Amino acid sequence: MKARIILASVLIPLGLIIAAVPENTTKPYKLTAGQLLEEVKSGTQFIGPDQVADMIISKDPSLQLIDVRSAAEYDQFRLPNAMNIPLVDILNPEWEGYINQDVKLNVFYSNGTNAANEAWMITRQLGYKNNYVLQGGLNYWVETVMNPEAPESASPNEEFLKYNLRRGAGMALGGKAVDTAQPLEAPSAPKPSVQKKERKKRVQGGC
Repeated sequence: MKARIILASVLIPLGLIIAAVPENTTKPYKLTAGQLLEEVKSGTQFIGPDQVADMIISKDPSLQLIDVRSAAEYDQFRLPNAMNIPLVDILNPEWEGYINQDVKLNVFYSNGTNAANEAWMITRQLGYKNNYVLQGGLNYWVETVMNPEAPESASPNEEFLKYNLRRGAGMALGGKAVDTAQPLEAPSAPKPSVQKKERKKRVQGGC
């Protein structure tokens, strides 16, 4: 019974995500639904907020955050140096150079997880690599990094260490904890300049 519940918890959200994925009429998918399901069940597409926060603070050049929400939501609040590729534009050829590459570690994020998962599913089915999903999205980010909950006094030392690391990360990224009861404000840092990459021209001729 427990196995069925776990499987249902994976299949139902997956069905909702598939139903919401933009129709792909231009590129052949390379993964079958069954193969994609196995990857979804494994959860290997998720990257935790602690790891992402550490990469942001250390200015890891391999990290590329991709906000898949609307431009209006992106303008209101975004993670540092994130670029904006709305989900509805994920199949636009102008972005292919960013999401189909083997240099940067792309991390899709949205308010929750569904939209970012949709972006990952599309790119994964196309065979693109190095694309991941921020676990829990911005909601979980605010809860864990910007407003970490202090552990109880009897908690293990590991919990206090995690709390101190998250508190330090939150201070470094936002200057102060975010009040989730108030609307999120846009960060003071300017938007990253996005240089659109030119697509390689196909070689003409041949048999």
